[in-house]
Amino acid sequence: MTLTQIFVHTLETTLPVFAMVFIGLGLRRIGWIDMPFINTASSLVFKATLPTLVFLSIISADLTSALNPRLLGYYLAATITGFTLSWLWAAWRVPYRDRGVYVQGAFRGNCGIVGLALAASVYGDYGLSAGGILLGLVIVSYNTLSVIVLAAYQPGRQPQWRSITRDILRNPLILAVIAAIPVALSGIALPSWIMTSGSYFASLTLPLALLCIGGTLSLSAIRGDSKTATSASLMKMMVLPALCTFGAWLVGFRDEELGLMMLFFASPTAAASFVMVKAFGGNERLAANIVAFTTLLASVTITVGIFILRVSSGG
Repeated sequence: MTLTQIFVHTLETTLPVFAMVFIGLGLRRIGWIDMPFINTASSLVFKATLPTLVFLSIISADLTSALNPRLLGYYLAATITGFTLSWLWAAWRVPYRDRGVYVQGAFRGNCGIVGLALAASVYGDYGLSAGGILLGLVIVSYNTLSVIVLAAYQPGRQPQWRSITRDILRNPLILAVIAAIPVALSGIALPSWIMTSGSYFASLTLPLALLCIGGTLSLSAIRGDSKTATSASLMKMMVLPALCTFGAWLVGFRDEELGLMMLFFASPTAAASFVMVKAFGGNERLAANIVAFTTLLASVTITVGIFILRVSSGG
């Protein structure tokens, strides 16, 4: 394939995902969807349709390729390394009160929606199944590290580890992964009508979730952006994805495994980061700016990232 053909093919896989985000932004601005709809739809996705999608993708997968301890181990190590680098940079360049918000915004990606949507678009069933298993690790590591850094810079705000652990263990996505792996290993075949109905229900997930992401974007927040938000956004969307993906290439990851991790590393900052900052009494505006800026920036940086991987692998 020529460079032009590779680039066009890359756009064909990334544009549908980000088009849904911008459609959501447009629908919110013209008043066709509002915050009550977005809140209800987001809750439906998180509690029901996304866990169903993850469950069905895992039980239909070849676990010998989807359940990859080496990939999981590298992703965890890279996440901790990126978290540490962000914290070191923040300690040097970011005002004290904003350091926790900066670090969380710089390392915590929206893998559950944007990462998984792109993995499905680029790598099909493998992207969904392997990405679903990777999500379990992402949820535990991201929540734990976020609490550590936010608590470090919010005096008097002590993390409630028992409550946090309970919330993680009750997370619908974690439960979906835990339930799906034994079913997949056992070879049990669910009735076809259950699989078909589940597929209908699960198919709501990605378009609905992406619309909700677009509906929550605030362009006014980006126009009032700060130097700190810009720095965190560039760290999240360019510096850490490049370093972590290059590291994965150096240790021998290639093709789908390398691409899947790149998509997760390069996912924009998760909206959940804003919720956690608010709970800790941190700088909400900074958190919102980072979420908005990285989401818009992702349409460019992720497309470029996929293009580079395809060129390096010969298309």
